[in-house]
Amino acid sequence: MDKDQPVIRLDGIRFAYTPGLPVLDNLDLTFYKGDRIGLLAPNGSGKTTLFHVIMGLLNPDAGSIELFGKPMQTEKDFVEMRKKIGFLFQDADDQLFCPTVIEDVAFGPLNMGKSRAEAIRISQETLAFLGISDFENRITFKLSGGEKKLVSLATILSMGPEVLLLDEPLTGLDARTRGIITRVLSRIDLSYIIISHDIEFLMDTTAVVYTLHDGRLHVDDHVYAHRHDHAHVLGNVPHKH
Repeated sequence: MDKDQPVIRLDGIRFAYTPGLPVLDNLDLTFYKGDRIGLLAPNGSGKTTLFHVIMGLLNPDAGSIELFGKPMQTEKDFVEMRKKIGFLFQDADDQLFCPTVIEDVAFGPLNMGKSRAEAIRISQETLAFLGISDFENRITFKLSGGEKKLVSLATILSMGPEVLLLDEPLTGLDARTRGIITRVLSRIDLSYIIISHDIEFLMDTTAVVYTLHDGRLHVDDHVYAHRHDHAHVLGNVPHKH
């Protein structure tokens, strides 16, 4: 695709779970290849809802969505684009469903038409890249929370996505696992958007931080990220805690 063509373009997106109370309200987003964006906002502000709209898991009440230059109008459109966008769910248990790790990681490549031998090879290479080759034959439901998160990341990387949407990738993780994920993101040549409450993590892995306020995105010239775990719209104005 044209390098000047946005990978993700949202125009005038509006979404409400309850009529008259929009979570997203006339929201715009233009995201290009190479962008690395952090999204930092309070719980309930619409961050995960935004990801679900981008992935076609929720239908907006108004506005338009384009992915890789193509208007998203039907479920079939989204099915095709989900092969290019790796979505890491906030809860790893929503992502993992096979008995063993290698089966979970190989599921995506198999679903994309790879032979079983090729899918296993891709899965083993992905696990090695993450430093968890020894997880291959482990029982998925017996993994710790941090281990499940790493395997969930492996399941989306094994599909060769062009973009990642990562919803709270560090939630509940120990320092070692947090370090692995931070290092992986610094090594991969992918564009991504990360939802996180961890400011230092976003500062280490993203080029710009947005927040969601009143249903719209505000860029970093309106957000001052503090190292006390939250951000404010117009946060460069002096204030107390």
